[in-house]
Amino acid sequence: MSTENEGTQVPESRPTPSTPAASPTPPPPAAPATPPAAAAPEAPDAAPATDHMAPDAAPATQELPTAPAAAAPEQAPAPAPVPVSEPPAQAPAPAPAPHYAAQAPAQAQAPAPAAAPGEGWPPAPPTTPAWGAPQQPVPETPRRKRGGGLVAAVLVAALVAGGIGGGVGYWAATQRDGGATGSTPVAAGDSPSSFKRDPGTVAAVAAKALPSVVTITAKSGGRDGEGGTGTGFVYDKEGHIVTNNHVVASAADGGTLSATFSNGKTYDAEVVGRAQGYDVAVLKLKNAPDNLAPIPLGDSEKVAVGDSTIAIGAPFGLSNTVTTGIISAKNRPVASGDGSGGKNSYMSALQTDASINPGNSGGPLLDASGAVIGINSAIQSNSGGFGQSQAGSIGLGFAIPVNQARNVAEQLIKTGKPVYPVIGATVNMQDQPDGGSGAVIAEEGSGGTPAVSPDGPAAKAGLKGGDTIVAFGGRPIDNGRTLIGEIWTHQPGDKVEITYKRDGKTATATVVLGARTGDS
Repeated sequence: MSTENEGTQVPESRPTPSTPAASPTPPPPAAPATPPAAAAPEAPDAAPATDHMAPDAAPATQELPTAPAAAAPEQAPAPAPVPVSEPPAQAPAPAPAPHYAAQAPAQAQAPAPAAAPGEGWPPAPPTTPAWGAPQQPVPETPRRKRGGGLVAAVLVAALVAGGIGGGVGYWAATQRDGGATGSTPVAAGDSPSSFKRDPGTVAAVAAKALPSVVTITAKSGGRDGEGGTGTGFVYDKEGHIVTNNHVVASAADGGTLSATFSNGKTYDAEVVGRAQGYDVAVLKLKNAPDNLAPIPLGDSEKVAVGDSTIAIGAPFGLSNTVTTGIISAKNRPVASGDGSGGKNSYMSALQTDASINPGNSGGPLLDASGAVIGINSAIQSNSGGFGQSQAGSIGLGFAIPVNQARNVAEQLIKTGKPVYPVIGATVNMQDQPDGGSGAVIAEEGSGGTPAVSPDGPAAKAGLKGGDTIVAFGGRPIDNGRTLIGEIWTHQPGDKVEITYKRDGKTATATVVLGARTGDS
């Protein structure tokens, strides 16, 4: 029998209880003797019918078939389901009941009690309108609730995860503060207390040097109080601060100066002395603290190209900024100015690619050990000039060698004025028209004065106007700026060999450097 006819063709195979199915023997007369319970005589015949449908119902993909009712044949197509709560008192447990119970989990989630013939279970086929009433365990609405439950679970999980994260952060904080008493296997809580940086790391060097670096604020004495910021570092325990001259120049005459340390404490300061040619100045803190820690000074003569560098300063006002690089070149001739139209500064500079910007001026350039090897002073800008314009770093920074800065600082602390070594000759600052190298001694000095000072160092060495100096102390000289920068790396009284050209011939001479006090 096909599954399409299950539950509708049963009366054709069993017309009446009195019709024999396989034997001419008439049915027992006791079968119709109980008319009040009409379903009882059909129970013996319903079982074979159910067993006969079982093989077809098992492989079916649709819902489980409906057991036929044991009423009159004309009522078989409409098996009005009997409420489960009112089972017949005489309902025996038929043999096929376990078969449907085994299939029930595939149709519903709640277990169904063993139904006797004549009950409303198993449910009717899907085409029967009464299907939805007894099938409470698997309606569509519970499935939608399960989906909503999943979304809610995801939201709760997200909130719980955030709460856990916050809880872990708070826990770590309390652990570091000693709030917890027990030990824990979590390594993150123990790492900060046991972590130590090696002395040579950038972080270790910066941590040691930063308390000795100050941000300098300079304001002019004019009505507008214009000024700017720069950097300096502690030179000694007496409260002397070394910086660039162009950092404090605007406040040198009637202005105000202050120095702010990395801990936020600010002290008023005053100018002790400044050297415009060297671009070095010394300040002194008013009411300086007792715990000042000067930064150790290195030896710029021992610096090699490729050595690591660390620059500390306040670029564009950003105090306590640390950048790193290397020594890109040594003895780089640099003439820098502050853009105010004043005289330039000349130096035989250390070149570094550590990022240096306006505001870094006057800050220390450190080596890998944390010693000062230079004072950051100038940068090469995209405009092609050297100076302290608002152009940013392009990796070409220049620092005054610390050996020179130390000598100038000592002069300023002792006398308040710089002392410059001189050769007693005036040289042209422009490059030679023919593109040649060297510093040419002028034929005549400023204001009609002799280009070579009588009885000066150059005159005593035999130099004359028109001579071209091509080397000084063994270092090549490209132009007048290079010569001045090299002269100022020495001290008055030093003996230096000069190589020069005259009338196409090369000659050497030794000069004893003279002295000039103050800026002129």
